[in-house]
Amino acid sequence: MKIYLGADHAGFELKEKVKSYLKNEEYDVEDCGAFEFDKNDDYPDFIASCAKKVAQDSNSKGLVFGKSGAGECIVANKIKRVRAVLGINKTNVELSRTHNDANVLSLGSLFVDEVLAKELTKIFINTPFSNEERHIRRIEKIKMIERSQTS
Repeated sequence: MKIYLGADHAGFELKEKVKSYLKNEEYDVEDCGAFEFDKNDDYPDFIASCAKKVAQDSNSKGLVFGKSGAGECIVANKIKRVRAVLGINKTNVELSRTHNDANVLSLGSLFVDEVLAKELTKIFINTPFSNEERHIRRIEKIKMIERSQTS
């Protein structure tokens, strides 16, 4: 499984820490930026790049980082085939995988420290989708909404 990362200046430091953790765990990681701290950068640039790569590779996952994680989650969810979730605690992240088959996890550095970020990342990567009929049905409805959008 490939894991794509994206962050702006506010999430840069946390991204770098999680990236090191993932590499130490021998995951295949691709960093989509930011590649250096720049207080004037804009999160949509890096988050969209990350989310597009996840959308093109159904066996991948994405991790995006910002100050609150909210804007990053919004941007990621603009990309078809992406189901991004704002990670706030272990239960929320686990349910996002088992019920929603989320493929992008957004973390806010203002709310999630390094230890929790690593825990949430591990849960996100290792928790399988339940494949329960009701969850499949709901995801199909999400896909129908995506297909109905023309612009």
